[in-house]
Amino acid sequence: MRVMVVGGGGREHALVWKLAQSSEVGEIFCVPGNAGIASLAECVPIRADDLENILLFAQEKKIHLTVVGPEAPLAGGIVDLFQEKNQLIFGPTQKGALLEGSKSWAKRFMARHNIPTAAFEVFHGLKEALSYLQAAAYPLVVKADGLAAGKGVLIASDYEEAGEFVRAIMEDKIFGAAGEKIIVEEFMSGEEVSVFAVTDGYTYFTLPSVQDHKAIYEGDRGPNTGGMGAYSPAPVLTGALLKRVCKEIFDPVFGGLREEGITYRGVLYGGLMITPEGEPKVLEFNVRFGDPEAQVLFPGQRTDLFPLLYEAARGDLRSLWPPDWEEGATVCVVLASQGYPGSYETGKEIRGLEKAREQQGAMVFHSGTSFQDHKIVTAGGRVLGVTAWQADLKSALAGAYKLAAEIDFEGKYYRRDIAHRAL
Repeated sequence: MRVMVVGGGGREHALVWKLAQSSEVGEIFCVPGNAGIASLAECVPIRADDLENILLFAQEKKIHLTVVGPEAPLAGGIVDLFQEKNQLIFGPTQKGALLEGSKSWAKRFMARHNIPTAAFEVFHGLKEALSYLQAAAYPLVVKADGLAAGKGVLIASDYEEAGEFVRAIMEDKIFGAAGEKIIVEEFMSGEEVSVFAVTDGYTYFTLPSVQDHKAIYEGDRGPNTGGMGAYSPAPVLTGALLKRVCKEIFDPVFGGLREEGITYRGVLYGGLMITPEGEPKVLEFNVRFGDPEAQVLFPGQRTDLFPLLYEAARGDLRSLWPPDWEEGATVCVVLASQGYPGSYETGKEIRGLEKAREQQGAMVFHSGTSFQDHKIVTAGGRVLGVTAWQADLKSALAGAYKLAAEIDFEGKYYRRDIAHRAL
């Protein structure tokens, strides 16, 4: 089988790495890929948002399955485009991608189908938003409606903080069109956990739980990022709680999508809050594998990833047994460029990557890298996802942090408290 992966980050490196282990996969292409992916797949210099040329390439190369990594092509309608030309693709249609692409649409969908989530209000104008925020009780959560690379959310402790963020979104347009609307939600306390379900629209399989670390600084302080690290499994999600998540969240989501005539074949990522009362509630939905969550999911998967994605895209997961997972734990520590998630420099040479080959149960997934003068250099805010898997969480953490210390580039920064809640 010839497979194409769309995207060029750590999630896509993890997908390519796992798919390359399949006996059913022959050639792998990645658009556009990165310096790490290049050792496993043919990287093709087509931007992930250049949907027409991605389709033309898939037709030309007779690709059997396309797997979409990032959210933007999904929100842009890549699946609809491919389906019109009978090209098999893993991911939801543009309408299904609204679960991530429009937070207001997702919240109203959850309200229609009685899916537990925080109370919310939607605002289209700055004046009405500020008026509401002046009288509101704090803390509360402010979100840009559209895609903002994980950075469009603020937990505001007072009006001054909330107002400044809303003005930045709606007046200064820091997120462009994604900030034309904002959502204000009640603040929910508790512990966060991510649960992924791969579905053909009817049957679905859940994957092991993950907990990620969005904030840039230790102790979950500072602005949100795309994710500074993750670990799996997360002890907060017990077997009993997972049953509730399936019954109260995934069953009504997939049932609601069918009811509304929306085809959903792909992965649904539930970002959940487990409240102090033990109730699972939805913080947000994403319509793709997470980054860096993918980097801690796939190393522990015993079974072949390709049939899972292929049969989901074909609409026939019933033909498969649920995927099987290793015992133990996996940890990913993200090495970022100094200044991220704000402005940062690129083009810094990365040294010590060969150390991963010397360490058993470890892999370095490239997020923002490229080749320059035959050297691998930094090319993004999040540069590498240093990942280790062992029989227990402490051993996996030790392995990931050992590797994180051995790999170096100018301005390297990483959090030193990944998995602190589990510990």
